[in-house]
Amino acid sequence: MSSNLDKIMKPKSIAVVGASTKEHTIGSDIMKRLQEYKFNGKIYPVNPKGGIIEGLQAYTSVGEIPGEVDLAIIVVNAKFVLDTIDQCHAKGIKGLCIITAGFKETGKEGAEAEKALLAKVREYGMRCVGPNCLGVVNTHPDIRMDGCFAESLPERGNIGFVSQSGALGGGILNILKDLNLGFAQFISIGNQADVNAETAIEYWENEEDVEQILLYMESIQNPANFRQLASRISKKKPILALKAGRSAAGASAASSHTGSLAGADKAANALLQQSGVIREYSLKNLFSTAKVFANCPIPKGDRVAIITNSGGPGIMATDAVCEYGMQMAQITDATKDKLRSFLPSAASVKNPIDMIASAPIEHYKQTLETVIADENVDMIMVIYLPFLGLKDIDVAKAVMEIKAQHPEKPVIGVFMTKSEFFTALSDLNVNMPFFMYAEEAADGFNRLNQQRKWMERPEGKMPCFDVDRAKVENIIKNSLAEGRAQLTTLESIDVLQAYGIRACKYGLATNEDEVVELGNSIGYPVVMKMTSKTTSHKTDVGGVVVNIKSEEQLRKEYKGLLERLEAKGLLEGLEGVIIQEMVKGSREMVCGIATDPQYGPMMMFGLGGVFVEVMKDVTFRIAPLTDVDAEEMIKSVKAYKLLEGARGTKPAQMDQIKETLLRLSQLVSDFKFIDELDINPLLISEATGEGIAVDGRIKVRMEEAKEALGCSCGCGSVACSCGK
Repeated sequence: MSSNLDKIMKPKSIAVVGASTKEHTIGSDIMKRLQEYKFNGKIYPVNPKGGIIEGLQAYTSVGEIPGEVDLAIIVVNAKFVLDTIDQCHAKGIKGLCIITAGFKETGKEGAEAEKALLAKVREYGMRCVGPNCLGVVNTHPDIRMDGCFAESLPERGNIGFVSQSGALGGGILNILKDLNLGFAQFISIGNQADVNAETAIEYWENEEDVEQILLYMESIQNPANFRQLASRISKKKPILALKAGRSAAGASAASSHTGSLAGADKAANALLQQSGVIREYSLKNLFSTAKVFANCPIPKGDRVAIITNSGGPGIMATDAVCEYGMQMAQITDATKDKLRSFLPSAASVKNPIDMIASAPIEHYKQTLETVIADENVDMIMVIYLPFLGLKDIDVAKAVMEIKAQHPEKPVIGVFMTKSEFFTALSDLNVNMPFFMYAEEAADGFNRLNQQRKWMERPEGKMPCFDVDRAKVENIIKNSLAEGRAQLTTLESIDVLQAYGIRACKYGLATNEDEVVELGNSIGYPVVMKMTSKTTSHKTDVGGVVVNIKSEEQLRKEYKGLLERLEAKGLLEGLEGVIIQEMVKGSREMVCGIATDPQYGPMMMFGLGGVFVEVMKDVTFRIAPLTDVDAEEMIKSVKAYKLLEGARGTKPAQMDQIKETLLRLSQLVSDFKFIDELDINPLLISEATGEGIAVDGRIKVRMEEAKEALGCSCGCGSVACSCGK
């Protein structure tokens, strides 16, 4: 289906429906841009008055056009759009670009009209960009289509750019020359009734003309499909995204730790990360990174060499490289000897290589050529500060000359000079990126390295564990029958154990004799926890007592708990107490699940216990997880050092913790109505290094759960078969 975009992006003929002779109207501007950019096919203006528009014969209707038409660019009033689509269908037109606004962005009536518009597009087997968009561009010499109404004509380049905002897209087209960037293709998706970001990236997957993909998005319509497509396509070419709308709306309503630390933007961030998409947080950074990918190959490693004519900037550049976790290249002795043969004795041939302030253009050329040849070097930063009458533009040209002879390694220029230099660059055919500051270049290298690591990253597998799914179904059905969305602590731990997640040895006691019997069989010390159908936060009422060392102490603590609950009027909801083995360990982690309304279940892992919401050392991924996702989650938190076994502690069983995350992922995939789940703490045992679930909280979405488990009749019976 996506190949149908050829009719939109590679048309041989275009009808402009709503073409106009009236200056500064969209219908007039579209006609002008198509002609000014020298579109290679036929242009058919359509206007009810007919006549001549921009020197071309205008037709009073689409049906009157004599030849075949691939693409209709529609700029008529919103109330005429549906009729125009019918005319296009009658004419056999398969590609539509609807510039016209006045659809779902205007409210309920507009949304209905857009629904009808999409129904026609689907029925007629068309593809449609828009409505409410800026248009489409293809700069390929065989096509040369500027089908949008931005002021400036597009610059030729290797970028495929999708913008959800028309005005923003137009603004960017206007400044491409200044940015020293060019587009291969541009799609303004507007209301994305049909064609959206996913359609575009799938279309560009095998387009040789598009070497990198840029996205400006305010929303991701189908996160699961986006993940599937982007994670495949980003292995072939870089995808950079500026995702707007970063507020954590909805997180404040969550009651679990996982829920309150989550939020819409964390979900988007996790999705982009798992899809191999490089996320930028500003337009400036988006285009800086695009400039790097437009002019640099993917490096073979992360070893950086720095060439400079000044010591200070070389040291700052070194700091920036190291802060990104990249390596300063170990220059070979042969390279050092060669550098010494032409550089003055005051120069430093260690990395960073300081040619000193008197370095002429020839030294820049020779040094760069020598360093590029070094097998220990993957990327090179060339720093220039103006000294001794050397002209910045001359140095840049000399460096680019060497770069042209050695395209195999990324080279980035850092020219700390006047802004006029960067203006002058926009008139040159540059083959490498230039920045004002070393930090920008280091950021560029980091993005190249990020792409390299993603392309080398293994695919990852989603294992399927042998679990007791029926047991979990019954536990949740019992909860639903009692009208509870929140499972008790006991039920939550039972669910975790049914899915093979290591929990403390435990048992439920409902009276003093049972309490003592359990304590004696598990072995002291033990932990006593209340489990209640009405109180979920146990610590608020003193419902957790740890390190109980004897039968006598256990009896005393149990009686004390009953007294506290009675005093607060909470005794009635008490289900009993859980007696658990006391696991010794000072390292407390947290793992859990929170549901984002759009992105679905999100997995969390990080530092737990009382620190979870203070330190916020946690990471998120969208479920389902692959084994590679789970491993990355564990390694990406600062607390990973604690798990490795800092200060003589026993290293944690990383594979077992990874398996815990994967089993949780399977649990939420099997029971999609789980809304929130917390294991806090997941205690790392001092004795074995295992991650042991000491506590669990699970909450479900009741109506969804009832429907999924077939108990939505409202009769309250778990074994219901009333069929309502």
